[in-house]
Amino acid sequence: MSKRTRRRKKRQAGTIVAAAALGVLSVAMLTGFAWMWSRSGKGQIDANTNCPLDGPTSLTAVLIDATDPISGATMSDLKNEFRKAIARVEPGGYVRIYMLNSDPGDLTVMFDACNPGDGSTVDSWTNNPARRQKKWEDAFGDPLSKLPDEIPNGDSVSQSPIMAGIQKIKLSLFDSSLAKQGSAKRLVVASDMIEHTALYSQYRSGLDYQKYLTSAADRTYGTSLDGVNVTILYIDRAKKPFQSLDHAEFWAEWVQSHHGEFDKLVGLEGLN
Repeated sequence: MSKRTRRRKKRQAGTIVAAAALGVLSVAMLTGFAWMWSRSGKGQIDANTNCPLDGPTSLTAVLIDATDPISGATMSDLKNEFRKAIARVEPGGYVRIYMLNSDPGDLTVMFDACNPGDGSTVDSWTNNPARRQKKWEDAFGDPLSKLPDEIPNGDSVSQSPIMAGIQKIKLSLFDSSLAKQGSAKRLVVASDMIEHTALYSQYRSGLDYQKYLTSAADRTYGTSLDGVNVTILYIDRAKKPFQSLDHAEFWAEWVQSHHGEFDKLVGLEGLN
């Protein structure tokens, strides 16, 4: 074999090796671009709402009953339980905090936002963890850490329309455009749970469920709680005409008869 032929074959072999290397590099680059593209949408949030681009992953409503005074010990425990409830809201979850007023259906919104997730929840390749941490602190973490100290502790008022408040939350939040099919819905009610309105009062009627069913309150404030998980943070009062255990059973029946899931009742410390 001549030297010229051997040199030609070496050049051909070198070309093949270079082409193969270029092919491997191209595949690696395409794989990298595909990986980056597949992750580019993850962790992205709407700039206006701080919710995921396709909507909140869950809805959490907290209803705080401010229609009667709360003792110092009970208020401290309420703040602790409030923080625990909020800590369970995952990144992408939506939180709305309401205060119950004396007029049926009249609620004051104290907080309203999505949890954007802190810096540890985003990919440093496709997001800026420091910027996300700052957004979480400004829009979610700091306001919610301060909110328990803003819970009012007012004087007794003429009515405690708890059922109407729950109905308002269901219609304004759980049935709103924020609710995605299959997303979790959580309701936390911090209250003594003594329903007292012109239509129905547990002070007058006690806990006879049939008396409730025959009242105008059932038809007026009844609402479907399909898919809603309910937790009660129970404020105990000395002056009530029934036992706390019986009271808990009434509300468990009320939630379940309205197709909700009664998760638990947490008795807050202190007597009011």
